[in-house]
Amino acid sequence: MEEILLYTKSWCPYCARAKRLLEEKGQTWTEVDVERESDRFAEMMARSGRRTVPQIFIGERHIGGYDDLQALEDNGELDPLLEAQASSSHSS
Repeated sequence: MEEILLYTKSWCPYCARAKRLLEEKGQTWTEVDVERESDRFAEMMARSGRRTVPQIFIGERHIGGYDDLQALEDNGELDPLLEAQASSSHSS
């Protein structure tokens, strides 16, 4: 499974903000544009229970959208989560 997965749309400002935050953290991710890959929209809804983008997954954990990602950052929880994901993916 991907370490970080973002379901996005090309014109979405919240998607751009989420990518910018992850980029600032030195992260890489797999991006699925649900407009170009319309079959993946149903996958996103099934996994997240939401219809809006972005939908962000770190490992198997559903983070939610940009506001949820930013809340993790504001609460000091994002870095430990990213570090835990990185160490678990390298040990498997």
